[in-house]
Amino acid sequence: VQLQASGGGSVQPGGSLRLSCVASGFAVENPSIGWFRQAPGKGREGVACIGQTDDSIYYADSVKDRFTIARGNAKNTVTLQMANLKLEDTAVYYCAAAQYEGCTVLPGGDLWYDYWGQGTLVTVSS
Repeated sequence: VQLQASGGGSVQPGGSLRLSCVASGFAVENPSIGWFRQAPGKGREGVACIGQTDDSIYYADSVKDRFTIARGNAKNTVTLQMANLKLEDTAVYYCAAAQYEGCTVLPGGDLWYDYWGQGTLVTVSS
């Protein structure tokens, strides 16, 4: 079982980035995927997630209307399109997978996920 996150980088405020998460080795083709982030000195925060079967989608209020999560043509790939990035979006972003129905980004929701990728750094600075 492996999760590979990629796409991080440096961008100015207002810019865009797209993160990708590829899941491999799972018993299901399309595990539930969540994106989380951890800023320096802060705890881990749920950002967005997409459910396994019905592709239900949830966003944290802090990123709603700016970030878009989607499953690719390959069901084991999930992208996080981030637009209008702000300084406070700076963090290491992790994708996580659960082999259950549904997903969550609520506080404590990271416990829902069984597997975690290595993280990719997003830096928003002027």
